[in-house]
Amino acid sequence: MLKSLLTRRGAMLGAAALVAAIGLANPAAAVTPEEIKARGKLIVGIQGDNPPWGFVTSAGKQDGFDADMGALFAKELGVEVEFVPLEVNNRIPALTSGRVDVLFATMAMLPDRAKAVQFSKPYNANAIVLIGPKNKSIKTNADMANLTISVAKGAAQDTQVTKNAPASATIRRFDGDAASVQALVSGQVEALGGNIFYMDRVEKARPGEFENKLEFQKLYNGACTRLSEKEINASLNTFIDKIKANGDLKKIYDKWMKVPVPEFPESIEGIPFTAN
Repeated sequence: MLKSLLTRRGAMLGAAALVAAIGLANPAAAVTPEEIKARGKLIVGIQGDNPPWGFVTSAGKQDGFDADMGALFAKELGVEVEFVPLEVNNRIPALTSGRVDVLFATMAMLPDRAKAVQFSKPYNANAIVLIGPKNKSIKTNADMANLTISVAKGAAQDTQVTKNAPASATIRRFDGDAASVQALVSGQVEALGGNIFYMDRVEKARPGEFENKLEFQKLYNGACTRLSEKEINASLNTFIDKIKANGDLKKIYDKWMKVPVPEFPESIEGIPFTAN
């Protein structure tokens, strides 16, 4: 009898410890706007090294287009914002594991990703491109033959360069956007798979030497939440509609993108904007 009680007590303590461990491992356990409001804080996953989208300033502050989006959504909910800087490959795991509530993290809206996360309506437009030397003719995919090309591992540019480059091209995969850009400007590679906003960084480091050569894919970015979380998905879509209508999105575009706000599609094949 005593042995049975001790065994049962040990099992209960073990279960309690497991629950506590899960709670510690998942600090962003809130899954609805009301739970986030009760906590008083929105935890946003964001890229930490990808200006103008998300980056950490010399003062240690998270800044950029997505930082402004995350801060504005937190303001809409009436709570503080906490940013969690993430590498490209860590974005979806950080969300699905409960480490963050939402991703404003340069998340290109792709059908494969939509199987793992719930996208909001799009709030930004982008394109995946190849950046190469101005003095080298690269007009077709075949012209990438024998080039050494850097990409951020697991990003949309990795997918597109891998899909379009000839077999003779060498693709070097780096952990994050900053490392892939650095590989080009430091001469480790000849070309770079990126998006249309990479050129600003490349131009600052190596003025007048590089340009956008090929466009592989037009993309839209959306905020991401976990699958089946209807309330926060609906809240995000209402928020995005609001800032498109009241001019707040234009202000963020003017500040960081310096291009007009594009027209956004009402639907994208394979990517629902509304949680089931």
